[in-house]
Amino acid sequence: MTGPNEQQPRFWCALPMALPVLVAALASISSGPAYAQSAPNVRSGEGVVIASARFGPGGGLITGGLHWRVYPDRPDQAGGFRLLKEDRAAQPSIVLPAGGYIVHVTFGHASASKTVQVRGEPVREVFEIPAGGIAIKGQVGDARIPTGQISYDIYKGSQFEIGAEDRKPLASNVLTGDVVLVPEGTYYILSKYGDGNAVVRSDIRVQAGKLTDITVTHRAAAIMFRLVGRRGGEALANTDWAVLSMSGDIVTESKGAFPRVILNEGEYRVVARNDNRVYEQDITVVPGVDREIEVLAR
Repeated sequence: MTGPNEQQPRFWCALPMALPVLVAALASISSGPAYAQSAPNVRSGEGVVIASARFGPGGGLITGGLHWRVYPDRPDQAGGFRLLKEDRAAQPSIVLPAGGYIVHVTFGHASASKTVQVRGEPVREVFEIPAGGIAIKGQVGDARIPTGQISYDIYKGSQFEIGAEDRKPLASNVLTGDVVLVPEGTYYILSKYGDGNAVVRSDIRVQAGKLTDITVTHRAAAIMFRLVGRRGGEALANTDWAVLSMSGDIVTESKGAFPRVILNEGEYRVVARNDNRVYEQDITVVPGVDREIEVLAR
């Protein structure tokens, strides 16, 4: 049984047509052998590499979203490796002069590479990329958080590992509806709802050849503030706002007549400054209860 912020995986067998073609590869996994494909005609002194990729040992074929690059297997005089050819086919046939090469393939953030020797006979190589996909959405209670109000950063490893707080994200500002392709393994998601303090961290596990659909539950609410001379009165413009924790730490600051902020559940003190005067009010935020709060200018 999982808690509200833990992984809630659902492995899709069919994906909506609106998702990018590289993600559709996850939905068309084949457990059979590599495609049978005849080699193109080559000239004397050339050969061909027929490449394909699959989701790890014994996994199905990856049928889209691949990016192939070919480099020489030895550095040039400057010590670099010059890109020779690129291809984005699911199973490219790459014609090259006889010799040694490095073939590198990426699938989202996952990749694999091999050194190959090109000769007269076709060289068939199957690359193993144990990758899976991550799709994330957020909710408060049973209500879905609209796209654009929430974003996610994805980090390698667990949030509980030493040094996790110092890591750079593998993917930043991921939106609801995006799918991120990553190597099989453990990751943690930092979910940011709005620009206040509504932040949730969740550990997940990604399996090769699977699209893991994750729901992150926030215990927060959207609060709009108005500084008024009387209840129901007109909001005063040019007001500076600060929301403080009960210990006095600044949670968020804004300016305007109708500021809106997303706050985690809890107790806060709201401070409004207008015309060199300061007005304060304590508030309680209840998860899922979006509301407007009037602060009296008196």
